[in-house]
Amino acid sequence: MIERVVREMRKIEYFTNYGSQNTERIIEIVQERLKKNDIKTVVVASTSGETGVKFSKALKSQTNIIVVSHKEMHQNFKQQIIELGGKSVDKTHLALHLEGMDDIRETYRTFGQGFKVAVEIILIAADKGELHLYEDIISVGGTARGADTAIIARATPTKELFVKDDVKRFEIREVLAMPLKKKWW
Repeated sequence: MIERVVREMRKIEYFTNYGSQNTERIIEIVQERLKKNDIKTVVVASTSGETGVKFSKALKSQTNIIVVSHKEMHQNFKQQIIELGGKSVDKTHLALHLEGMDDIRETYRTFGQGFKVAVEIILIAADKGELHLYEDIISVGGTARGADTAIIARATPTKELFVKDDVKRFEIREVLAMPLKKKWW
């Protein structure tokens, strides 16, 4: 049997710096990627809910939107997300801050804080039962405020992060955008 090799060019956008100034461009990148019609859900990190509202407004008719915060979102932002058809999930655990996750967390941070956050909110949303497990989703994270990173990854709960089953194991499938400069605390 001869295996056919298929190549496809995909664009990754790199920002010079991290931070909220990249939020509008991340929204545009996500909107563009959604045009392929193979992704049904976008998960967005938003501590206060402000970034979640921006994504909910921009994507409300294109996809399912889940906004995740480890803190309690501001009530007015939370209400707007819901009114725009999104789902808000706040006061959550931090999946990559659990015991034994230090090295994993720091490894993802080498790609940037927003990258680590984008991975973590997938785990959180899957742990909370908010995602269709094992589907590819777009995840958006940021460094400090706003959004500066977007990835596509398999929706997997934390307990299955490194399972042997190729269908369940967490995989980062695409990087859509990320900053070149990193912030280290």
